[in-house]
Amino acid sequence: MQARSSVAANTGIVAVLCATGAAISFSLNDVGVKFLSGDYALHQIVLGRSIIGVIFTLFVFVPFAGGLATLKTRRPMLHLARGLAVVCANLIFLAGLATLPLADAVAVFFVSPLIITGLSVIMLGEKVGPRRWAAVFVGLAGVVVVMRPGTSAFTPAAVFPLLSAVFYALLHMATRRLGRTDSAAAMAFYVQMTFMLVSIATGLTIGDGKLSGGGDPTVEFLTRAWIWPHPNDLLLILGIGLASAFGGFLIGMAYKLAEAATVAPFEYVAMPCSILWGVLVFGDWPDPVAWLGIVMIIGSGIFVIFREHQTGQEIAAERPMPRNR
Repeated sequence: MQARSSVAANTGIVAVLCATGAAISFSLNDVGVKFLSGDYALHQIVLGRSIIGVIFTLFVFVPFAGGLATLKTRRPMLHLARGLAVVCANLIFLAGLATLPLADAVAVFFVSPLIITGLSVIMLGEKVGPRRWAAVFVGLAGVVVVMRPGTSAFTPAAVFPLLSAVFYALLHMATRRLGRTDSAAAMAFYVQMTFMLVSIATGLTIGDGKLSGGGDPTVEFLTRAWIWPHPNDLLLILGIGLASAFGGFLIGMAYKLAEAATVAPFEYVAMPCSILWGVLVFGDWPDPVAWLGIVMIIGSGIFVIFREHQTGQEIAAERPMPRNR
């Protein structure tokens, strides 16, 4: 009995380390994309990242999960719908990074577990008590505090992470259905393929830069012409792809090894990481108002996760962070 509990404890530690490593990997992905946002089109960066992600998935994740047979599916349309939801969630979030401080964007996005909690009542018939509803409203109030609508500090790009969180919540609904029949390797592979197809289609349509020139950083990031990357930037794109794929692999391992209530809180390590990178790389330090909103959002999300653990439900706690951000 003691040996069994020791093994369980060690497994839990490994799961926590995997979740922490995934959060750091995803935050590095965000830093790299924001750093490149002034020179390259978003869809060009995402295409490079996705190519690396597909290679990583096929040669590391798929063999580890049991081989190419794990990619078989009887629900291709649901994979497509899920992939498009991931693409929308990612591209909208990353587009906001061109203008927003890194910490603000990540904080607003972390409202997604709270949106998942609300949507689970409507779409999945889950029961949510008054304490979790209160946490949802506090978290949404935190979003308003960070965004500051109606003030000179507000920028339309601040809406992007919030829209991204909504798309991720919809993605979560599809993931819960697919997870009953399809492997994590299959879901990761089809998401990366969807990223590639959307990026290629976008590049062929507007990759010549015919829609650029407006001057707004976010619009330019979405419409800028494709150019051949500088060698140093190619290495950075390679790093972004590895960080994204490695993060997806680690977080999948974390949830395989331990309960969601154990793993999910450590995904929030991405928040202090985003603050650190924002200060060191971009010189952005959150002001007192932003700090208040960040605390409200993160505190509400963690409370919801622990409350679900107490009630025996895992709604928002079941993988609150996107696997391929």
